[in-house]
Amino acid sequence: MIELEGVPELIDPVMVAAFEGWNDAGDAASTAVAHLDREWKGEVFAALDAEDYYDFQVNRPTLWLDGGVRKITWPTTRLSVVRVGGDKPRDLVLVRGIEPSMRWRSFCNEILGFAHELGVEMVVILGALLGDTPHTRPVPVSGVTSDPDLARTMDLEETKYEGPTGIVGILQEACTHAGVPAVSLWAAVPHYVSQPPNPKATLALLNRLEDLIGLRIPLGELPEDARAWQLGVDQLAAEDSEVAEYVQTLEEARDTAELPEASGEAIAREFERYLRRRDIGPGQAPGGHATESGDASYLRDTSSGRTRPPKPVRPESGGDPGSGAPPAGGPGRQPPAGREGGDGGDEDGPRDSSEDSPEE
Repeated sequence: MIELEGVPELIDPVMVAAFEGWNDAGDAASTAVAHLDREWKGEVFAALDAEDYYDFQVNRPTLWLDGGVRKITWPTTRLSVVRVGGDKPRDLVLVRGIEPSMRWRSFCNEILGFAHELGVEMVVILGALLGDTPHTRPVPVSGVTSDPDLARTMDLEETKYEGPTGIVGILQEACTHAGVPAVSLWAAVPHYVSQPPNPKATLALLNRLEDLIGLRIPLGELPEDARAWQLGVDQLAAEDSEVAEYVQTLEEARDTAELPEASGEAIAREFERYLRRRDIGPGQAPGGHATESGDASYLRDTSSGRTRPPKPVRPESGGDPGSGAPPAGGPGRQPPAGREGGDGGDEDGPRDSSEDSPEE
């Protein structure tokens, strides 16, 4: 039985979840939840038992020294709560962890148990996939749900996906069967520059989340980081004629596909977002919308102060780069780099966007 001692009664709580690993290209989704936790000073109130859900040969524990005493950090999933004040206060329950190695149904039931006890009104799960999208354009973010009523009232896509899925898809379906409104937000990360971090994709997810739940999210240094990231990738792409030509092909395909969006409802939606952002808080820079401009950005070498973006992967044959659809797998599709001891890695299978569809 779940007991939540010390957790205050929450106001209109929304649960926001992200999991490192297969559903987290460029670490964009898990970084977004970490950003919320950091900016709003989240307080951890629960952690799932690592023994129940993780294979430690896939996600290894790490050793560290605390005042000369050796300690172990086990890979797990933690829950924290943040209290958001303002004219319309609303609390968030943040779920951040690693995609479990086993017992997914029990894992989802445990998450839903916390949601029930806390009175969560909606679950929003963040994900990121690799796709044929140019780094020079706004990051596409798809909002999907299994609930037709929710799709209609919140202007979301009703998922029709069939195929392999990750914990994001499983948790969303578990919420639907439990009668809890659930939405998945998916950011598309350029497959040719898939190494984490990708602050531009993180920024786009936070912007879409902000619109969805009606909360003003402090962005901190993310807009500046996103601009630096894009400028660095621009420079590296310009040094390789094949990469530059491939990026141009993706740009042309993207611009052609979005021509109908360059008017009417799309312009009104962006203008509304601009107006909401005009009231800038103390110490916060204006702007910072990856969905408003194509120059958003990040990758800073903290030791030297220089920007050091990852080198783009040289495009190879496979997939149709002009189709605008996620690649169907192939030699040019790189998985996000894994980290030992808590990143979820991709040791359990390939990480291409043909399997990791936003409809999951």
